[in-house]
Amino acid sequence: MTRRVNAEITYEDTRMPVQAQLAAAWTSFMFLYIYVDYFHLYKPGVIDDILAGVVWEFEISQALLTAFLAAVAVPSLMIFLSVILPARANRVINLVVASLYIPFSMFNAVGESWTFFYGLSIGLEVLLLAAILRSAWTWPRSSLAQADHAVPAGRATPSQA
Repeated sequence: MTRRVNAEITYEDTRMPVQAQLAAAWTSFMFLYIYVDYFHLYKPGVIDDILAGVVWEFEISQALLTAFLAAVAVPSLMIFLSVILPARANRVINLVVASLYIPFSMFNAVGESWTFFYGLSIGLEVLLLAAILRSAWTWPRSSLAQADHAVPAGRATPSQA
C-alpha cells in the first residue's frame, strides 16, 4: 500500500494584460447597464408611459433615442477600443470615459423611488468604473531602454535564431 503525501497545491497566477482587464470590465459594465434598463421596464407604469410616448418625463423622439443610443454606444465601443488602441491612448481614453460615466451613472438615480434597485445597480456600475480607472491609472510602465530593445511579436532575436 502506497501512501500519498498531501502536498500543498499552488495555482499559477498569470497576470492578465491590462487591455483584457479593461475589455472585461467594460463588458461587465455593459451587461449591467443593459439589464438595468431592461428590468426597469418591469417597474409599474413604465410601459404605460412608453405607450403614451414618454420616457423619464421626456417625449419620445428621434433625438431622445439617438441620445440613448450614444449613451450605450460609448461603453460598447470601449470594449473594442480597450483591445485595439495603443497603450498610451488606451490609458487616456479609459481614464476620461470612465470618469465621465461615473456621474452619468449616478444621475440615473435622481428622482427614483426604488432605492434598493437603483442603489445596487448604480453602485455596481460605479464599482466597475472605479476598477476601470484603477486598471488604467496603474497601467504598468516600461523604461525607454526596455522599449528600445523590445522585439516585435513573431520576430526572433539574434540569440534565438
